[in-house]
Amino acid sequence: MGSCGPVAVHALRRLRQGRERRLDAARLKHTREADMNMLHHRFEIVDKSMFRNGMSRLGSSVNVVSTMAGDKRYGFTASAVCSVSDTPPTLLVCINRAISCFPAFENARHFCVNTLMPGQEDISNAFGGLIRTEDRFSFGQWGEGISGNPVLLDASVSFECELVNAVDQATHCVMFGRVIGIRENEERATLLYCMRRYLTG
Repeated sequence: MGSCGPVAVHALRRLRQGRERRLDAARLKHTREADMNMLHHRFEIVDKSMFRNGMSRLGSSVNVVSTMAGDKRYGFTASAVCSVSDTPPTLLVCINRAISCFPAFENARHFCVNTLMPGQEDISNAFGGLIRTEDRFSFGQWGEGISGNPVLLDASVSFECELVNAVDQATHCVMFGRVIGIRENEERATLLYCMRRYLTG
């Protein structure tokens, strides 16, 4: 079998390169079409009742978040509290923008997360909206923290925070707080909430 001359070899090389370019273009087009299909695909979200039932199984600590606005104290019960980072120490709290005390937190520079102890269900209920804002602090023993905010003296733990960011999402505002002080109770116990009832942890 005779060997190909230089011209034939060059032509074959160009033919292969052209074929490879066409294959690459076809692959790229297929990838883009797949990406566009994913972007345009719509999934139905679950309804509110189903979501709430599912979330009721996600147990969490019970917290009262407090702040000052002028010379008045404000607070609400929250379970949507979690750690963000330990460098620097940061946590987040979700607050419904429709609750009466939201304007106080919206304009606050500092707030305090007070994690409740077993036996403090009455405090949770009071700050959960069953009691008027001005009467809520008659439940529990309250003092003043380093930032001047109300601190529950017999909480399981209290985190005093400086507000560093706030993000609106759906019906809530997510407040990010840099922790500037921690007060721990000698008794190691925490009030929990799961399956729509209080538990002890």
